[in-house]
Amino acid sequence: MKLVLLEECCEILDAKRIPITAKDRKKGPYPYYGANGVQDYVADYIFDDELVLLAEDGGNFGSEERPIAYRVSGKCWVNNHAHVLKPKAGMNVDYLCYSLMFYKVDGMVNGATRMKLTQAAMRKMMIPARKIEEQKAIVGILNKVQTLIAAEKEQLKKYDELLKSRFVEVFGDLNKNSKNYPVKRLSEISSYWNGLTYKPSDTAEEGEGTLVLRSSNIQNGVLVFDDNVYVKCKIKEKLLVRDNDILMCTRNGSAALVGKAALIKGLTKPTTFGAFMMIIRSEYYSYLKTYFETPFFRNQISTGTTTINQITGRMLNEVQIPVPDIHTVHQFEIFVHQNSKSKSTVEESIEKLEMLKKSFMQQYFGQEK
Repeated sequence: MKLVLLEECCEILDAKRIPITAKDRKKGPYPYYGANGVQDYVADYIFDDELVLLAEDGGNFGSEERPIAYRVSGKCWVNNHAHVLKPKAGMNVDYLCYSLMFYKVDGMVNGATRMKLTQAAMRKMMIPARKIEEQKAIVGILNKVQTLIAAEKEQLKKYDELLKSRFVEVFGDLNKNSKNYPVKRLSEISSYWNGLTYKPSDTAEEGEGTLVLRSSNIQNGVLVFDDNVYVKCKIKEKLLVRDNDILMCTRNGSAALVGKAALIKGLTKPTTFGAFMMIIRSEYYSYLKTYFETPFFRNQISTGTTTINQITGRMLNEVQIPVPDIHTVHQFEIFVHQNSKSKSTVEESIEKLEMLKKSFMQQYFGQEK
């Protein structure tokens, strides 16, 4: 496949970029873009075109999931952390974007703490040269796959909304205790304790130790097994998790992650949990798991600030919660189970579509994604 230099197929508009510090930005309707997307909205714009923004520094370099380039359209402002590319005649803007999204920049980026793709290095990047008709055909195929993925992800959101709606229908408005359930402290209906503190020397290879669940294992309210860590030290029985335990992040550099929880299901190997995590164990697990995702819970553990930096056992001791009868909880569990099965079907579909997209990207651009 013939290749073309990036600087030959698009205009580089970096000279028109203007960074604005947060304190100097005037709020408005126009997106203010950085290396990885929208950072703010401002009162004015410097571009009004169909463009591709390619991360200069602070980008997702080396990631197999998050792109280093994205498409923008219309009035916007771009800071100095993203290269600004406008395709020349004969280059489709979407084709340009797809060709750069997961470009292998190994050896092209540099920097001790913050990797940077300089303009000089960027100019040497090369993408497959194709006729405009072929470019549009490729874009059409990839856009269709992406549309299907987006539709499936939207369906996942609807299942989450359905679950929350069902929760309110069954248990009522917990702020008002509209169904007049008896109110108990969280400590009366559950047990909870903090996780394992271990040293780097305690880590082990997969299959040679105990899996450690951390905050990164909680994504969108479910348990995932990415970037796993194992330890070879002796684990107390109390720190081995079970199915139907609730794993909660209690401290994190990102305050938004504090309080995030996932229900543990289907474990096939000995598993523990790390420091700054907590296990909550209760026969009301499905009720509590959904309750932890509601504003009612966050209101009760609020420290009076806009963010929650840490959740302690003492804070949980103060949480008071309406407690329904166990029959009602079990009926809700049946609904949760069916909802989870439906979500799993959609998640499998998304995985297959993502694999299809990856295959197309490899075919058309020689990229992994």
